[in-house]
Amino acid sequence: MNLEDKINIVKDILKDEKVAIGFSGGADSTLIAYLASKVAKDVLAITIDNHLMPTGFIENTRKTAESFGITHEVIDINFYDDEYFLKNDSKRCYTCRNLMYDEIEKLAHKKGFDFICDGNNISDLVIDRPGILVTYKKGFKTPFIEAKLTSKDIHEYLKSKNIPYSRSTTCLATRIPTDTQTTADKISCISKSEDYILHNTTCEIVKVRDLGKYAIVEVDDVDAILKDNKYGKIDAELKKHGFGSVALNLAELDDDEYIAIDYDDGSFSYQLPFTINIENTKEQITSKILKESNDKLKLENITIYENGLIEGNDFKTYEDALYNFMDTLAKLRRNI
Repeated sequence: MNLEDKINIVKDILKDEKVAIGFSGGADSTLIAYLASKVAKDVLAITIDNHLMPTGFIENTRKTAESFGITHEVIDINFYDDEYFLKNDSKRCYTCRNLMYDEIEKLAHKKGFDFICDGNNISDLVIDRPGILVTYKKGFKTPFIEAKLTSKDIHEYLKSKNIPYSRSTTCLATRIPTDTQTTADKISCISKSEDYILHNTTCEIVKVRDLGKYAIVEVDDVDAILKDNKYGKIDAELKKHGFGSVALNLAELDDDEYIAIDYDDGSFSYQLPFTINIENTKEQITSKILKESNDKLKLENITIYENGLIEGNDFKTYEDALYNFMDTLAKLRRNI
C-alpha cells in the first residue's frame, strides 16, 4: 500500500464527521487536522496547556489551527496542582494522558463532537508509550493506526505538501527520570536550557535530560553543537542553570520512526519493549485463536508472547508479513 492509499483511508474515516482532535501542533496532530479540514463536516482542535510544554507551544497550535481555518480551544490544566503526577512514577505518561483526555472528552461532547481522535500512528505501537491505553479506554479514534501510517510516512506527506509543524511538542516532564519528583524549578531549568540551544544552533529537536547534578543533551544535529566551539558556550550556559556537569549524547535524535521486521524465508520475529496483557489482548482478537495459555496466544500465522515477542510464519512476502504484524499491533494491549 503506497502513501497516497494510506492517506485516502484516513480521509474516508474523517469524511463528513464532526471531528474533535487532541491537538499539539506536532506532525501527527497537524496532519490529522489538515486532512479533517479538507473532508470533515466540522473540526475542533483541542489543546491542553499543562504548564509543562516547550516555549511557544500554545502559540504554535493557535497559528496552525488558524491556518487550516478550524476552531481551536485551549484548556488550562495546571499539572503542578496534581500531587500524584508530580511524584513522577513509572505510570506518568499514562497519568498525563488520562488527565488530558478527560478534559478533551468533556469539551468535545459539550461542543457536540462525538468523533474524537488523536494522532497516534502505527509506529507509536512499537515504542514504550503506555498512554495509548488511555486512547483505547476512552474509545478515541486512531485513523493513522487504522491506515497503518508510520511517523516517517507522516513526515514525508507533510513535507510533500509544504505543511509546517512543530518538532518540539513533548512534555518537559519526560526529561526527568521516573521516581524523581517533578518540580517547577526543574522544568524551568530544562526549558531555559533547551531554549538556549535551539536559539543558538540550527538544531530543531533538543532534549535536556535532568539527572540531578548532571545534564545530558540530546539533539538532532550533533555537528551543530560541536562546530565553532558552541559546546563550550552551551556547557557554560547550562551550568548557570545549576547543572554541575553537561554531557552530549552522540546518538542523534530522529523522529522519522518506522517499522521494519526481521524477516527470513516466510517467517519473522519482533521483540517489543514492553510486556503484553494476554487476557486483555484476547478480547481484541477476532480471528481464531488456535492455542492459548497464560503466557502466549497462537493464531493462524502469528504468535503473541506475554514477554512482548511477536512471531509470524508462512508469509509469502515481506510486505505480507509486515502488514499482518502491523494489524496485530493494533490489537495488542500492553502492561504498564
